[in-house]
Amino acid sequence: MKMRIWRNQLLGSILFFCSFLIHAQPKRIITLGGAITETVADLGFEKQIIAVDVTSEYPQQIKKLPKVSKNRSVSAEGLMAYRPDLIIAPYGDVPYGVIQSLKGAGIKFIAVKQEYSVKGALQFIREIGIALGEKDKGNKLALETEKRIDKALETVKLNKKKPKVLFIYARGMGTMTVAGKGSNMDAIIALAGGRNAIQEFNRYKTYTTEALVSANPDVLFLFDFGIESLGGSNGLLKMPGVAYTNAGKNKRIAAMDGPLMINFSTRLDQAILALHKEFIKN
Repeated sequence: MKMRIWRNQLLGSILFFCSFLIHAQPKRIITLGGAITETVADLGFEKQIIAVDVTSEYPQQIKKLPKVSKNRSVSAEGLMAYRPDLIIAPYGDVPYGVIQSLKGAGIKFIAVKQEYSVKGALQFIREIGIALGEKDKGNKLALETEKRIDKALETVKLNKKKPKVLFIYARGMGTMTVAGKGSNMDAIIALAGGRNAIQEFNRYKTYTTEALVSANPDVLFLFDFGIESLGGSNGLLKMPGVAYTNAGKNKRIAAMDGPLMINFSTRLDQAILALHKEFIKN
């Protein structure tokens, strides 16, 4: 009799614990960052995402979701209007006052750091898994991603040439910057088998004709929306100084999918291979 009571109590405890885990999982998630959105979706929570930021464009269905702002700035009121139970954002992107307001309203807020490296990408996936209450699933996805990245890097190693590459972030002729050392584009260029043409400074700086000619890149690398803002490949080739570079003379332009290039998460292997393919073109 006592054994039966003990078993019933144990079964009740297990059922209660499982019920707690189910209810503890977030049901209404806001993701503020393209890489975060993609990773949350890949961990099986795409249907729980109710709103995103302007940088979130993948998977395809994400484009249909409401955007929490027209730019990258957010407000507590704007976020709370969607009644989320979890918000995940890049570390340092959301102001302290907004975070405190969200927590005061009982909304869970988690900030995740992103390091632009293979190791950083895998850690990023694991941290998103933890944020969702799915640590084991996060570890599994990280291991699967690592295998794909290793395979991509083996492909890159087969080509010994390392073209000098200049990344230009463009939003029309009046808004252009180039990527220096330590930037996310510096990292993806190296992983894809290229050399960043800019070594004189870190992060991003304003584009100048003098810097372009001095760098003399073999390949000009832009996001697809960036090259469109310049009038396409022909518009880029007509820009001052471009004709004096190896890239301009040989018309070597890599127009890439922006969200894919800055992902540094579950699609990093795809980004590496896509950019590498542009590097080895004749």
